[in-house]
Amino acid sequence: MGYRVAVVGATGNVGHEMLNILDERMFPADEVAAVASRKSKGKAVSFGDRTLKTHALEEFDFAGYDMALFSAGGDIAREWAPKAAAKGCVVIDNSSAFRMDPDVPLVVPEVNADALAGYTKKNIIANPNCSTAQLVVALKPIHDRARIRRVVVSTYQSTSGAGKAAMDELFNQTKGIYVNQSPEPAEFTRQIAFNVIPHIDIFLEDGSTREEWKMTVETKKILDPKIRLTATCVRVPTFVGHAEAINLELEEPLSADECRELLREAPGCMVVDRPEDDQYITPVDCVGDYATFISRIRDDGTIENGLNLWVVSDNLRKGAALNTVQIAETLGSRFLRKAA
Repeated sequence: MGYRVAVVGATGNVGHEMLNILDERMFPADEVAAVASRKSKGKAVSFGDRTLKTHALEEFDFAGYDMALFSAGGDIAREWAPKAAAKGCVVIDNSSAFRMDPDVPLVVPEVNADALAGYTKKNIIANPNCSTAQLVVALKPIHDRARIRRVVVSTYQSTSGAGKAAMDELFNQTKGIYVNQSPEPAEFTRQIAFNVIPHIDIFLEDGSTREEWKMTVETKKILDPKIRLTATCVRVPTFVGHAEAINLELEEPLSADECRELLREAPGCMVVDRPEDDQYITPVDCVGDYATFISRIRDDGTIENGLNLWVVSDNLRKGAALNTVQIAETLGSRFLRKAA
């Protein structure tokens, strides 16, 4: 027997990718239901070579479903995830609603799969922020080998992280500039075309943004609460793919060459790092791929035991949909075991 799975938010960017990845990875599902808002009821969505008709969330009964993959935003998750969980359906939520709940595991399977054992407390599992997911995949093997003391990370985050309307705004502004139209920001606080914006999510009292705060507290919860992390998160005019420039201070020596070999063997990591041949990864190169790509690994001689990394990943995949499906796969194989 396979699983019965509901994808909530199936008509959005990440929901669409969830359906694609469930099919690509041949997830053992006997039934997949596409669920979205009432206004999307009956809308057709693709699932492999099949077409699914969308159910309205307000009318959907989660009883009898094994898992629900939520990508419908925090407000929807806070209202509907506990209702689905109460019906015996394990919720894997992609929003920020439950990430810092001490009774909800926050999981990246390559990093802390054992944390899934705590899912029974609320029948809810949280998927981390997209920028955090790729970061901790790269940091985990380094931390295991040499213990990370401090992380300084600057992100270059694509517009897809803010949704379809944000991607449309980049496209329309770029097109408009070529015909002398004045760009009008709507999804962003400034023009995004031909620009970068050091502002993702709201500003907090200490001057950081909520996105920067998320990276800090989520990394501590997933990897190690002792790690000190400071982040600057920037929106850039790309459609898909987040990039991160990462500076590490380690407790023990680890050379760039040793780090390169270590990451080549690490789960989820793909090292592409031959600068002499212009071999490195950009966001355009990573689109549609499962891996977290690591390039420009080099020693930082300004501090003791310092390293620099360039990390790139498809934020709609590893940053969201892929990680969610990987959680579902691990949950099934290690805890539910229905489809063994």
